[in-house]
Amino acid sequence: LEFKLHRMQFLCILEGQKQQEAIQYARKELSRFAPRFSREVQQLMGCVLYYKKLESSPYWELTSESHWSELALEFSRDCCRTLGIAQESPLHTVVGAGATALPTLLKASRMSFAVDWSNSTQLPVEIELDRKFQFHSIFVCPVSRDESNSENPPMILPCGHVLCKNSISRLPRGNSRFKCPYCPSEQQPAECREITL
Repeated sequence: LEFKLHRMQFLCILEGQKQQEAIQYARKELSRFAPRFSREVQQLMGCVLYYKKLESSPYWELTSESHWSELALEFSRDCCRTLGIAQESPLHTVVGAGATALPTLLKASRMSFAVDWSNSTQLPVEIELDRKFQFHSIFVCPVSRDESNSENPPMILPCGHVLCKNSISRLPRGNSRFKCPYCPSEQQPAECREITL
């Protein structure tokens, strides 16, 4: 991203017909990127020869407006990632998830028209959402006190209690069954399912 920003600044200086200023900028800012982006830096240096008619040069594609929009998108994506916020608006995400779930819900409502969903805390059907609609909020395992992550996701036991995957793998002793730490029910690790909070 940093190289792309410097590349666009260099081209802006060059489009302003300031050849010497562009060369000084390249020496100061682009020289450190030369080992990693040698081909791109060579193309930029080739632009210096055509600085008066860059649009009709062999390097005209570097001046395309699409580079600015791609850079703006990449910049906002990196900024959002750094700040830990979603790139998409929450409304867009909710509407997208709702549109994905709606056909399943409509089908379920036609099949079970006698069921009153208004008093229910769970949907009567399982709705599979794309990965882009699944988010992990922070979950701390009550057994190991570890925070869940992608390698150690929260898992729901058949009895309804939730533990981290690593804790579930440590619970069985000798045989494959284990007792839930919070209730007397027994289950097998294979019966536990990963959940998205």
